[in-house]
Amino acid sequence: MDNINMRFSAPVTAAFWMIGALLSFMAMAVSGRELSADYTTFQILFFRSVIGVVLIGILVAHSGVHLLKTQHLTRHWLRNIAHFGGQYGWFYGLAYLSLAEVIAIEFTTPIWTALFAFFLLGEKLSTARITALVLGVIGLLLILRPSTEALNPAALAVLAGALGYAFSYIQTKSLSGTDAPLTILFYMTLMQLPFGLVPSLMDWKSPSWAMMPWILLVGITAMSAHYCMTRAFKLADATVVVPMDFMRLPLIMVVGYLLYQESVDIWLLAGALLMLVGNLINVRAEQKKLNS
Repeated sequence: MDNINMRFSAPVTAAFWMIGALLSFMAMAVSGRELSADYTTFQILFFRSVIGVVLIGILVAHSGVHLLKTQHLTRHWLRNIAHFGGQYGWFYGLAYLSLAEVIAIEFTTPIWTALFAFFLLGEKLSTARITALVLGVIGLLLILRPSTEALNPAALAVLAGALGYAFSYIQTKSLSGTDAPLTILFYMTLMQLPFGLVPSLMDWKSPSWAMMPWILLVGITAMSAHYCMTRAFKLADATVVVPMDFMRLPLIMVVGYLLYQESVDIWLLAGALLMLVGNLINVRAEQKKLNS
């Protein structure tokens, strides 16, 4: 990627990083679906954390153990409890919903993030943010369609997971002012490991060699997805990165159709499109504010 950085402009390089993020997210979704047939959601999350601790531990050892120092352990605990809840809802949904529905409901995270920022951080709700919230809620209602069979416990679990992600993002924003990204990732994997281990012991199933590739894939892609997206955001504006992130939905629809014969839902597409429009309106408004 360093050679790419030298030969291409920042937005183009960001696009390459986003391709890596998209491939990682899709691989993580497929591996989560495959593992859900044999393992509980808690055990999948435990496997993910074990691999994450090893990978991040290697990076910390290379970069310096001074990165482990933090003055905000309580905030790390709050962030990781919320993030673990988000991960649980996401992986739980993979076992019972179509891949596309899980991704589409996850895209409500910016809605809840804006609300948490308003209530917890005192950030203002601009006209653009309110527009994004309204379109996001309408899009969510189209996807879930209350009073139909689509509104099931798995969908609610993914929605609750999106709320967990949103709260963890608010905590990440606060921590990023004092702690390095690698520090945040280290405490994420370390703290979440017992969250998955303890419930897993109640219904433990030893991993088989046949499932080992999926276990490795879910752990590696969980780290690579966030790393690639972080690099993309450093190189390009949100107006470039956010639309590419929404490419996850049509791409995962194709994957779901090819691997699991999942049908394409027109209501899901319409709801996701409204969310995309709302997010684009918001990020363009934020970009204009930065440039003014």
